[in-house]
Amino acid sequence: MIAQVFLAGPLQDQIEKEARAAFPRECCGLAEGVREEQTVRVTAIHPARNLAAEADRFEIDPADQIRVIRTLRGTGRDIVGCYHSHPNGRAEPSERDREGAFGEDFLWLILALAQGRDGLDATLGAFTIGPAAICEVPIAPGIIAAV
Repeated sequence: MIAQVFLAGPLQDQIEKEARAAFPRECCGLAEGVREEQTVRVTAIHPARNLAAEADRFEIDPADQIRVIRTLRGTGRDIVGCYHSHPNGRAEPSERDREGAFGEDFLWLILALAQGRDGLDATLGAFTIGPAAICEVPIAPGIIAAV
């Protein structure tokens, strides 16, 4: 079970930048990192092409996923989760997210963009999605360190 995720500010900013660029469609990608007992440390994010036809869905291009898997071979790092945006939504798993989830130790980073007083406001949430429950995972600011 993941109890905490370390996600450095620049990586959070990168997810937000991608979400704003894709708006009103969803952006998506993969989170690279390491597992340290009940903690996940995200060390990089990898943008992926969204193959979903609908603007409010995401489907990570398998070619992008394979490319990341090959890049990580022998590094001690792995794909620890995915990220995507919810344009005009909430930073929590949707019903479609719950239906598509697999593995209780897979991290879901969801960035919601909602219309605010001065434009689009961004909120980032982290979750694990299991067959019986959705668990919110606290995000701690981390530093990007070579692993």
